[in-house]
Amino acid sequence: MCGTVKIAVVVGNPKPASRTLRVAESVADVIEKLLPGEPAERQIIDLADYSSRLFEWPEPTLAELNDAVAASDVLVVASPTYKATYTGLLKAFLDRYPSNGLGGVVAVPVMTGAADTHAMATEVNLRPLLVELGATVPTRGLYLVMPRIAELDQITAEWGEANAASLVPAVRARLGVTSHG
Repeated sequence: MCGTVKIAVVVGNPKPASRTLRVAESVADVIEKLLPGEPAERQIIDLADYSSRLFEWPEPTLAELNDAVAASDVLVVASPTYKATYTGLLKAFLDRYPSNGLGGVVAVPVMTGAADTHAMATEVNLRPLLVELGATVPTRGLYLVMPRIAELDQITAEWGEANAASLVPAVRARLGVTSHG
């Protein structure tokens, strides 16, 4: 055991306490369940709570949040789909990182939308941004069509089952754990 798994959840929905936040937390719950025996510590960053400060430089609170995310082991990054991509709110937060500012962090891109029309936005838009920042993105992201929110637990559990073989070894490598126990 190499200590606690630090999970950061960053949500770029302009609406506080959004359904997108709920989806991201469900993904974080699944990740914790995939790592039995590894204690977890979770930090939730709902960017709607910080929107008025995102373009202030320097901004100590945001600098602390950026540092905490960069020091996390696992990062769940979630956004609703706006114009076929993630929100400007999320982009403004991630733009505060230098190149490779998320180096080594295992990231999971999550997006929500009204229809399947933009389901590839998670892979085509959000994944490359995370990779550009140095994050390791070992799994497919999750795109949840909001009319299916009532099935959230089932959908995220299925996502976890489908991606465990890639996600768990990446997280264990980040933690420096070489065995499953």
